Amino acid sequence: MGQGKQIGFTRTNHIYFGRNFFPVNAEILCIGDELLIGQTLNTNAQWLGEQLNLIGVRVMRTTVVGDEREEILAALSEAGARAQLILITGGLGPTKDDITKKVLCEFFETDLVMNDETLKRITSFFVQRNLPMLDVNRDQALMPRQCKVIQNMRGTANGMWFEKNNVVFISMPGVPYETEGMMLDEIIGRIVSHFHPPAIVHRTIQTQGVGESFLAEKIKDWENSLAVGNIRLAYLPYPGGVKLRLSCYQGEPKEMEEKVEKRKAELLELIGEHVYGKEKDSLPSVLLDLSVSKKVTVAVAESCTGGRIAQEITSVAGSSQYFKGGMIAYSPSMKIMELGVDEKMVSEAIYSTSCAEQMATGIRGRLSTDFALATTGIAGPEPDAAYPELKPGFISIAVAGPLGVVSGSFQFGTHRGRNIQMATSSALFMLYKEILKQTG
Repeated sequence: MGQGKQIGFTRTNHIYFGRNFFPVNAEILCIGDELLIGQTLNTNAQWLGEQLNLIGVRVMRTTVVGDEREEILAALSEAGARAQLILITGGLGPTKDDITKKVLCEFFETDLVMNDETLKRITSFFVQRNLPMLDVNRDQALMPRQCKVIQNMRGTANGMWFEKNNVVFISMPGVPYETEGMMLDEIIGRIVSHFHPPAIVHRTIQTQGVGESFLAEKIKDWENSLAVGNIRLAYLPYPGGVKLRLSCYQGEPKEMEEKVEKRKAELLELIGEHVYGKEKDSLPSVLLDLSVSKKVTVAVAESCTGGRIAQEITSVAGSSQYFKGGMIAYSPSMKIMELGVDEKMVSEAIYSTSCAEQMATGIRGRLSTDFALATTGIAGPEPDAAYPELKPGFISIAVAGPLGVVSGSFQFGTHRGRNIQMATSSALFMLYKEILKQTG
């Protein structure tokens, strides 16, 4: 845009998404040099896109620009010409590089005025924390005269709601905790009240240990029948598994719910052996629920996963109800001395399922738990010279329980971090299935 003053825009028509018409289309504009140079991960865009889709608003585009006046002005103008709703994050802090508020004033041809309610809240924020309030903090109570102020109850930078040429612009701070709080507390409700987006129904099934192409082949005939009810199926792969999301965009809410639930039940019948949860379930969360309900305890013995399994398990509040602890038996001597693995096994087949089984049995006996999980293998990226026949990513997993021990070997890739994550997920899923099977 150079130094030009053309900061207006013209409207475009609604956008069609397949057979489904989205009357409300949105764009997300994230501002910050730290996002462009990779210093900060742009989690806001992902989270905002998910939240908007849940209320029937289609995100057409996400744009990231730096803290530059001309770039921000151009992005605002271009987004306003394409969409009806623009969500903006970043650049509202107290420092000199935070220029979003001033640029918004220029874009909407308004000025900054002191907002007494905001000033009172910011003052209270610093008093409660026994911190000095500087002039730059006080200046955060200066708000564009034209905007509707959205109070930020988790920080000092308020949100702003603007309207221009029938387009809504909502500016929020870039701190994810504050952005998410403002959206959930107030902004989502305002968007629904303003735009009245159509009802939308999503149902998600979580699978593990199966690839996207395998699932697609297994359910292809069933999937082809979805078009009759205006239901869409999305495959969302991640390391070690696939999320399957059923969506319906047309019809009365109750009718849509019934259709999607019926189809979800059919899908579970087809692929139930690969399913561990629904919606936002995680393997650690379903393991917690299952273990507590079955009144069982668990321990882990980890080699190649280096404590990742224990970390995943304890990432969920309440895991102490069933998880007793574990051991990172990384060296051969640890496997022998602490877990009772046979010396010959360690010297000749340390990455085998037999070794994993002895590790699981050893930690189960040592910690007196109902179940135990063990891993051993070559995380990579290089092979182990002592075992030239094995490729990096070869990992064995075992689960010991009251009815016996089961195990399996997996061949992952050469990326160390990905191998550790996939081994962790595979191990947790194996444990989940064994608890279900061995407890009835």
